[in-house]
Amino acid sequence: MSKKLEGKVAIITGGSAGIGLATAKQFVEEGAFVYITGRRQAELDAAVRAIGSNVTAIRADVSKLADLDRVYAQIGKEKGRVDIVFANAGLGELVPLGSITEEHYDTTFNVNVKGLLFTVQKALPLMPDGGSIVLNASIVSIKGFPAFSVYSATKAAVRSFARSWTTDLKSRGIRVNAVSPGPIDTPLLNQTFSDPDHMKALAATVSMGRLGRPEEIAKAVVFLASADASFVTGVELFVDGGAAQV
Repeated sequence: MSKKLEGKVAIITGGSAGIGLATAKQFVEEGAFVYITGRRQAELDAAVRAIGSNVTAIRADVSKLADLDRVYAQIGKEKGRVDIVFANAGLGELVPLGSITEEHYDTTFNVNVKGLLFTVQKALPLMPDGGSIVLNASIVSIKGFPAFSVYSATKAAVRSFARSWTTDLKSRGIRVNAVSPGPIDTPLLNQTFSDPDHMKALAATVSMGRLGRPEEIAKAVVFLASADASFVTGVELFVDGGAAQV
């Protein structure tokens, strides 16, 4: 049985935990060689052990353009191309309007918007025609949650990028899509909503009555990255248990 990503070279930013790690595992299972990035070496080393094979970890901060240049220089030297980009790295913090600081704004936008933009742009010289770009957005781009306005605004920008870049890259046959998870049981979510009662309340907002699992998002990303989605571009695929749909 053929694998969906056989022979492909992929990069996953924020690939050391949560959705990024689950997607890296799934990509490798489907035949890809995967580069993962992250800011903490210990977590990257653990992720490489968990993935097992066909993976290289590069310590990098996506908000620093010199780090991205270094990442793509290494990929170019070792593989010569990148077929799939999963721009996944992101962060979020609960800060209500009235308490938002310039530092909070800059940190969130520098990673979630600036970092994602240049992750994609700097990949293009290495990307063959017909490649695939998947952006990690969120249901917060269309729903209003208290104390999450800055994070939500960054994810609305991500959704907009998918539309605009689809038209920018159509002549090269490069597909750009966004996956929008609902509440997913990841280290980031558990850090953001550290109170167990908050987690229960969050799960209650999901029509299916539970948090999603990282591997459920990973399988959706595999679909968008693969030839199974050859006529799918510019979309926002909600993988949210119905949280933003019902």
